[in-house]
Amino acid sequence: MLFRNSIPIYHNKFDNLSPLIKLTTEVMMIKREMKLTLKELAKYFPIVTITGPRQSGKTTLARAVFPKYNYVNLEDPDTREFALTDPRRFLSQFRDKTILDEVQHTPELFSYIQTIVDEKNKSGMFILTGSNQFSYMKSISQSLAGRTGILKLLPFSYFELYQNKVIPLEQVLFSGFYPRIFDKKIPPDFFMSGYLDTYIQKDIRNISNLQYMNVFLKFMQLCAGRTGQIINFNSIGNALGIDHKTVKKWISILEASYIIF
Repeated sequence: MLFRNSIPIYHNKFDNLSPLIKLTTEVMMIKREMKLTLKELAKYFPIVTITGPRQSGKTTLARAVFPKYNYVNLEDPDTREFALTDPRRFLSQFRDKTILDEVQHTPELFSYIQTIVDEKNKSGMFILTGSNQFSYMKSISQSLAGRTGILKLLPFSYFELYQNKVIPLEQVLFSGFYPRIFDKKIPPDFFMSGYLDTYIQKDIRNISNLQYMNVFLKFMQLCAGRTGQIINFNSIGNALGIDHKTVKKWISILEASYIIF
């Protein structure tokens, strides 16, 4: 079991990481290996769906690859309300070459988008991005199957960040690979704390009817402490006072949201 960036556990022993962060932020836009793949998918499909964990760089990649596309952020409350209230009129503004960001907020649009792409039969019409992997991909598979290419974008790879440089392993593990850490020079422990709060408040509450969020947080901490070990569902369950079936369910939630691998 690999726990990405060991999110719930923080230490101060690597506080001298600022030189590392400065090293990797000399170039404002780090080239993503998925850039060419995204371009290729847009040649063959009317829609390209970019999925992946929060803050993995989906919006940045989409806007960098397609700078001339219309850009619509559905995180904005007014924009989202318009899209939900009158989806047909909303989409009439952007019937071609449009990036719809955070589209998991408006799954009602998918049927209308399906109608548009079927009528026009053109490639590269819409680029969709979304962070809530669960409801997002379920809606995509129901409405846009066969019409969308799917690109899974994870945070930076080692090669994207460091090329052929040799970086001490402890520094790499502590700093992680999320783009915002390097773009904004955020201390990794600050970033991970905020990321965890967002993950639990937005994603976990939406996908699972968890009654005891504090127990789930302790569960994540136990998983982080077992990084690289053979997983023992009973051991984790006993430590938390829950059964092994619940542990398996929670593990599957973390896997589906790219927190563990």
